[in-house]
Amino acid sequence: MTDTLPEESTTTAAPVPAPNALPATAPQAAEAAAAVAAPAAAPRSAKTRRGAPPQGVDSFPVLEQLAALYPQLFGAAFLPLKRGIFQDLMAAHPNLLERESLKAALAMHTRSTRYLTTVAAGEKRHDLQGQAVEDMAPEHVYHSLLEVFRRRHNRAGEDVRPALRKRILQAFEASGISKDAYVELVHSRDEAANTVLEEALAEAGARAAKDEALLRAFEASGQTVEAFADMYGMEPKVAGDALQRARRLRPPPQPATETEAA
Repeated sequence: MTDTLPEESTTTAAPVPAPNALPATAPQAAEAAAAVAAPAAAPRSAKTRRGAPPQGVDSFPVLEQLAALYPQLFGAAFLPLKRGIFQDLMAAHPNLLERESLKAALAMHTRSTRYLTTVAAGEKRHDLQGQAVEDMAPEHVYHSLLEVFRRRHNRAGEDVRPALRKRILQAFEASGISKDAYVELVHSRDEAANTVLEEALAEAGARAAKDEALLRAFEASGQTVEAFADMYGMEPKVAGDALQRARRLRPPPQPATETEAA
């Protein structure tokens, strides 16, 4: 992914009214991130800020402990956490970590912009040893993208839709699933978000058609990628990326029937 996501505070900024703005909230991002880290907590008051620990719970000492114990996960750079990491931490440190404090700390951690940025990048989920053990679900990538870009809009008031549309296109292509399957996973009741999604998928369809035409021309040319790119006035890497995308999207060849074989 090429666009850089912003670094912001762990709490949600107040929405800034603007024409065609992104949705005011994207709760799926925070809920999905927190759900894989800790068991469901009791319902919170509507006045409680998303990402803030329950009243009377200071999560920062616990987060400092986690950063000291697992710097590869909670240190200067964050990594997405595997499902059930809460139980893994309690089992590894039963006399060090207190259940409710850990739950609150993980809730704050997984709702932070820094953490959601790693989810939005599509990185794999990691265990306590820092090993990648699980692919990130496409819907978690998508909703984290919505939330991170919404916070960016709220902070600076800029129109983030072009950059968000590009990132959704990249996330869709990286998912490896069909358009219909992707829409079924991520489509929501928020029409503003759905509009950006539709635009991104339309752009992905147009790019796929161009890539397929380029691949056919390349196959007919008998040239190397470098020579082919030079013929079309393209950078070799750009041409190579387009050819790879087209190959990934091509359906696998069907086995010949008995009639065809004869």
